[in-house]
Amino acid sequence: MILVRRFENADWLAVWPLLQATFDAGDTYAYSPQSTEAEIHEAWVELPSATYVAVDLQGHLLGTYFIKPNQPGLGAHVCNCGYVVSPAAQGRGVASAMCTHSQAEAVSLGFLAMQFNLVVSTNERAVRLWQHLGFAVVGTLAQAFRHQRLGLVDALVMFKTLVDVD
Repeated sequence: MILVRRFENADWLAVWPLLQATFDAGDTYAYSPQSTEAEIHEAWVELPSATYVAVDLQGHLLGTYFIKPNQPGLGAHVCNCGYVVSPAAQGRGVASAMCTHSQAEAVSLGFLAMQFNLVVSTNERAVRLWQHLGFAVVGTLAQAFRHQRLGLVDALVMFKTLVDVD
């Protein structure tokens, strides 16, 4: 069973190593592999509207995500999220559970849509999942991501309307 709940300060001890390893890999996120713990804490916990963790019944960290406005002011009705799943929990539905949870949270926070700005095209598993969950590719950014192993690769902009406004 996967429980998704609000991040608590004590969670950082497990979240930081997961984020650090993910960003060090340089294959899915634009954060610099040289980012400090303080920089990532600010980006993942302090600046977003909310941060969440996915845990199992024993409380072990399975993943984490944040939600924030994609743009300020007149674009603040569209949110942006970032998700990271523990390598040990991949293939167990954690990303799907977090994305589903984030959509409900987005609506409760007043967001009308969700946009992913930089989905690395070589992250095929994520692209398939986001499409399965109703996100459309609305743009391709040619060579917008500097993949640590593959060099310059395309990035996708993906979008989903969460609330119909007439």
